[in-house]
Amino acid sequence: MTISTGAEPLSGRTPWAARRRDVVLYLGVAYAGMWLAMLPLLVAGYRRGDAREGTGLLEELCIGAAMFAPALGAVVAVRYVRGGGGGVGRVREALALRWPRPWGRAVRECLTAVAVPAGLTAAALALGALAGRYPVGEVGLGDVTGWAAGGLVGMVLSLPLFFGEELGWQGYLFPRLLRGDGRTRPLRAYLLTGAAFALWHLPMLLMGGQYPGRSWYVSVPAMVVSCTLVLPVLTWLRLRSGSVVPAVVAHAFVSSLGVGMVKRFAAPGAALDPLHMGLTGWPGWIVLAAFVAFLARTGRLRPVDGTRTGAGAGARTDASGPAVLDRF
Repeated sequence: MTISTGAEPLSGRTPWAARRRDVVLYLGVAYAGMWLAMLPLLVAGYRRGDAREGTGLLEELCIGAAMFAPALGAVVAVRYVRGGGGGVGRVREALALRWPRPWGRAVRECLTAVAVPAGLTAAALALGALAGRYPVGEVGLGDVTGWAAGGLVGMVLSLPLFFGEELGWQGYLFPRLLRGDGRTRPLRAYLLTGAAFALWHLPMLLMGGQYPGRSWYVSVPAMVVSCTLVLPVLTWLRLRSGSVVPAVVAHAFVSSLGVGMVKRFAAPGAALDPLHMGLTGWPGWIVLAAFVAFLARTGRLRPVDGTRTGAGAGARTDASGPAVLDRF
């Protein structure tokens, strides 16, 4: 299998030791960017104590800046390691920043990127409600329709922020961890990318970001589990389309409308604990694990020999034809 990154094929010819230096550079920029962006909030002693709590202008600015750090790390690693250089076209090719072709397929892939996380979130909420941990409220159809329409508009407007993340995790890191020592190592790539994705959120977790009211020794392992389970879903969307765009759309849904679903369908005034509801809690872990097991069992998480995950306009790369989970 050859995974093209534009300038160099990841086919096993590039020594893993050299590629590892590139990965370390990418992670260094991505992590440093996150900590620098969060520094004003850390210094101010900001802490989120409730899942319904909103964010102010300073918090939004810091979060937005942090979300561009993975993309910056990816661009630096692609353009400036081993005398790479190159223009915008080379960077776009290396990070799979393209629309799936033809346009009809692009629309289908993006709709799938909305429908799948929506279904998974609904299933997680239903499981939490059946277990008595999610306090479902009474919501009218008209209210839901209006809320969903507004939420979709907000999600579309936030897409540039999520490009900032997924150009790093799906566009750069996952393909480069997929091969090493001349062999394909999908399990390693999924686990390491998921762990790196989760631990990148550490400054947010220390301030109660995704798990408000929880200590770091609870929120950090929970985030690792959540990210490791959601990552194959995003990767599946990236592999089946040959593009990072559907992964961006799905990530944006999970972090905006997905989180909004938890709040919108809950009883007014009821206490919300992300550890027990939605995709960031144990109901979501069960639902995600079942879906990921289905994807793995049917071969949808494994790139096929002779295909490419980093190049080829819309080349099909799965065997059929794999959040920030809450920004704050």
